[in-house]
Amino acid sequence: MCVQPVRSMKADSSVRKQGGPVNFELVRLSEVALADIVALHNDPRVTRHMPLARAAVDESHCRQWVQSKEAQREENGYGPWGILIDGGFAGWGGLQLEMGDADLALVLAPKHWGAGPVIVGEIIRVAFEDMGLPSITALLPPGRTRVRGMRRLGFQADGQVQISGCLFHRYRLWSPKHALEGRRRAE
Repeated sequence: MCVQPVRSMKADSSVRKQGGPVNFELVRLSEVALADIVALHNDPRVTRHMPLARAAVDESHCRQWVQSKEAQREENGYGPWGILIDGGFAGWGGLQLEMGDADLALVLAPKHWGAGPVIVGEIIRVAFEDMGLPSITALLPPGRTRVRGMRRLGFQADGQVQISGCLFHRYRLWSPKHALEGRRRAE
């Protein structure tokens, strides 16, 4: 199953960018200028939240990274998108395979951090409604202590994992259908 929704969305007006609703579009990462991704991946305000980002990124490394993310889309039926807000590159995010799970990742340029909840909501909708996944995960480094937003969305702590020597706290969100089935089995 290869679901690749690419569409424009008008976000809930409760999340605002410069006084108006956030308009965003999900596009293939290969459609985003490499220079824009390189700049994002070299922004220290962004990389301080990315423990796996250990070295400066150049266009050659970035090209390989984009190819690996696009390969995930072909192999697994999902992969991260480029995110455009008001037509300009804002970051990347979506689902990617991590340790056997569809893992939600979102990396936005600092000026777009306020748009995160709306974009995450769309990624969750795609995961459960369009793709029918039973659950998704989100991996956060231990230094990321503000997790109230994750809990409000329904994510629950689900242990710790190590990737490339870095520790992450794993959070899991069950689809409404599978969460209900789990409650029925427990009764």
